[in-house]
Amino acid sequence: MEENKIAVGLDIGTTKIVAMIGRKNEYDKLEIIGSGNAKSIGVKRGVVTNITQTIQSIQLAIDEAEAVSGYKITEVSVGIAGQHIRSLHHRDYITRTDPESVIDDDDIENLTSQVHKLGMMPGEEIIHIIPQDYKVDAEPNIKEPVGMYGGRLEAHFHVVVGQIASIRNIGRCITSAGLGLSNITLEPLASADAVLSDEEKEAGVALIDIGGGTSDLAIFKDGIIRHTAVIPFGGNVVTDDIKEGCSIIEKQAELLKIKFGSAWPAENKDSEIVSIPGLRGRDPKEITLKNLSKIIHARITEIIEQVFQEIKKYGHDTKHGKLIAGIVLTGGGAQIKHLKQLVEYITGMDTRIGYPNEHLAGDSDEQLSSPIYATSVGLLMSGLNKLEQGQRIPEKISEEESKPGDTTEKEASKKSKKRRGIFERWTDKLKDFLENAE
Repeated sequence: MEENKIAVGLDIGTTKIVAMIGRKNEYDKLEIIGSGNAKSIGVKRGVVTNITQTIQSIQLAIDEAEAVSGYKITEVSVGIAGQHIRSLHHRDYITRTDPESVIDDDDIENLTSQVHKLGMMPGEEIIHIIPQDYKVDAEPNIKEPVGMYGGRLEAHFHVVVGQIASIRNIGRCITSAGLGLSNITLEPLASADAVLSDEEKEAGVALIDIGGGTSDLAIFKDGIIRHTAVIPFGGNVVTDDIKEGCSIIEKQAELLKIKFGSAWPAENKDSEIVSIPGLRGRDPKEITLKNLSKIIHARITEIIEQVFQEIKKYGHDTKHGKLIAGIVLTGGGAQIKHLKQLVEYITGMDTRIGYPNEHLAGDSDEQLSSPIYATSVGLLMSGLNKLEQGQRIPEKISEEESKPGDTTEKEASKKSKKRRGIFERWTDKLKDFLENAE
């Protein structure tokens, strides 16, 4: 393994910003060589609301990761999420001029470019186009049409749409922090890469990533992503409810949630009480754990029911849409006690907690296998996958530092023989757009 084959995942969350630097070892497992955490101040519900504060938080996380790893970070793989993300389904077709020749990548490209002509709401842009299945002439349900003969090529697409201003703001924060943008990934997809197995994606599974500001949903079936949604509520609203319901400050509410919180009130007895220190000169407050659990239960139930509406919208109860692998919960919110039981009770579906440890090397820090780091690990995996396709990566700290986005990177990506996905092409377009926008 070459020393410089490393990548960096940057998770810009509502609660925290995480920079994770790593490489693959000889067993193809992730070796985390450094990570940095910073409190996220300028992000609300997955959307950047204060550029300056977000840049400062990014720099703090990057500095810590560099100090731990001894590597200079020049480029990052970043995730996009937020309440502005929505998805839709669309069918489109092209009529080929020469049906006597076989379908090739150019035909797929032409068909996909048609989807970009879809009318969007003001300020929105298509950011991800995922083919679900193809139809060649009268033959439906084709997964890979390249190499087939046919006059009419049709496809069913899952289209992810977002506010271009929100995405530009993330890009601006990255570039203003002195970093290059190597890759952009939809955060639910990054989390899915980190915690789901190929068997689960094939059988049918719903991943629920409960973050601080949002809860992201990604549904897979037959190995293909079928539905995505972002619910604009996460762990932070639970903390706010505890703060209001118990008349305590936010820091205390967060600690209560983490240490004593449960999504299932029945397990607590009325006699179980926790004492919270009062503000200067005031008596301490006594809070029953049953009341605390009732507050958490009410808000978590609301979040899970909203996510379940999206799972129903996908059609999980149909013959072809059945999710055999059930639900996988990840993200910081997945650590609330008895959440698994509550989700099973609400949805009637098998549920497990998703940990990103499957892809991590055996000697990795145990902390990093927490559901909190699912997105960060997924983004790092995404960056390493790009690296395998011939893209440039950060280098060991040296006196001469290469600039992000230099010509060698562009030449390398041109030389890549692999067929590039729609999202990769869009990423390149966005990178150019950010570099030229002043």
